[in-house]
Amino acid sequence: MSLFLLGANESTEPDAGIVGAKAAGLMRMIEAGLPIPPAFVLGTALCADYHARGGYLGANVRELTARGIRHLEQRTGRRFGGTRNPLLVSVRSGAPVSMPGMLDTVLDVGLCETTLPGLLRATGDPVFVWDSFRRLIQCYAEVVDASSPAPFTELVDAAIRRHEVPAVNELDVAALRELTARMLDTYRAVVGRPFPQDPTVQLTGAVEGVFRSWNTDKAVAYRRMERLTGLPGTAVTVQAMVFGNRGLGSGSGVAFTRDPATGERRLYLDFLLDAQGEDVVAGRDRIDDGVAANLTSDLARQLGEVSGTLEEKFTDAQDFEFTVEEGKLWLLQTRDAKRTPWAALRIACDLVDEGVIDRDTALDRLGGYDLDDITRHRLASGVARRPLGRAVPASAGVASGPIALDATAAADRAQRGEPAILVRPEASTNDMAALAVCGGLLTARGARTSHAAVVARQLGVVSLVNCTALTIDAAARTVRIGTRELREGDPITVDGSDGSVYAGALELIEERPTEYVDRIRAWQHDHSAQHE
Repeated sequence: MSLFLLGANESTEPDAGIVGAKAAGLMRMIEAGLPIPPAFVLGTALCADYHARGGYLGANVRELTARGIRHLEQRTGRRFGGTRNPLLVSVRSGAPVSMPGMLDTVLDVGLCETTLPGLLRATGDPVFVWDSFRRLIQCYAEVVDASSPAPFTELVDAAIRRHEVPAVNELDVAALRELTARMLDTYRAVVGRPFPQDPTVQLTGAVEGVFRSWNTDKAVAYRRMERLTGLPGTAVTVQAMVFGNRGLGSGSGVAFTRDPATGERRLYLDFLLDAQGEDVVAGRDRIDDGVAANLTSDLARQLGEVSGTLEEKFTDAQDFEFTVEEGKLWLLQTRDAKRTPWAALRIACDLVDEGVIDRDTALDRLGGYDLDDITRHRLASGVARRPLGRAVPASAGVASGPIALDATAAADRAQRGEPAILVRPEASTNDMAALAVCGGLLTARGARTSHAAVVARQLGVVSLVNCTALTIDAAARTVRIGTRELREGDPITVDGSDGSVYAGALELIEERPTEYVDRIRAWQHDHSAQHE
């Protein structure tokens, strides 16, 4: 069977190889009684079939999709393509093994000239409706039609300048309608045809776009790096939309149940008010540290409870995505948290101490790590340098190296044995090749829980995001941090402990997690003795 109805009375054993890791996690969260929007899944076998056909959908996909949509309509009381209170859906990827940010997602599918008036009547919120429509047009062009985001990003930036507002979510209704009209014109010009106004056509195109993302360069590179072989493809999870862009009583976020950089037992999250999930994970927006200020006490309590439930259910630190729609919390995904090797040691030891897992399970999870290679750096004591600027730390440790502004420059430095500090406007998973050979990452925008930051942290790259003092002149191959201008190749130092950025290569001291390594070696010794 290639269609799976989440939240239906029928129960299906969550096999990630068949339904994808995302849907398998959703199924288990439903079992735990957590709030999940209704969804259906097109299994991984359909992706394999799509590529075997040379990029054509099998005739059964449309039938299965129609059955799934009927399931969502029954669960929500809304009609897909309806003119009154229409159903909108998200179309999400779901590989058998988590691949953060490597595969594509399309949100707000089903919004068009026919359904837009019904959504306006149902919500009474024209700012939200027009904001959602412009989001769909841009995302659809990128994912389904492989358009560059640049023409659409330029339209957004121009609207912000023209109306003199700090961000796109502060545009008024008239400005958003104007922006959407410009996006429709740009879509026609860039893609060569009008934006599809039939919700069923949108949905089919989004499903194909997600299937195609399985073989993008970054996805293939990630699977090669992680040695992920023999996978059939990605599943597609189609889920009723919940909206974080419904005003200041709404928002979207990503949370880790433990600090993925250090392993400390504390909620580690980014949360944006009046935003959809892509605003957080894509790394394009500025997100300051200390986002807990955006949380109400009730939401903070709920997230703490969710964190405990997830760790109890999955017996490991989790990375979960959530949306708050007008005060109501919804969970959209959970997965085992990607973490630094240092954090992996502490989390394994703490979970044993807490009675969540036993020592053999901890040793099994740490089997891929070379304990002798787990190190990080700190600034040598007595180093008194004034930082050029500060950013939001997205990992622990300190790294020094020459500035590289793209993957080519980073690879060139790596070949010389000089791991670079990749300096970018934003962290993107398209920078996979560069991240794999860099020692550090510094960005002008982005969140510490964005997909690219997650991947960088997993690779042990010291990462700082959202450095507001940073500007980049790609043509001149220079950067400015505060008042200081630096050229590509000049050395800088990035400190993941406090977010400081320094000129020059400062003296570093190597640290090792001796306490945790000694405990784990003792467990290994005991395990070997028991099995002799």
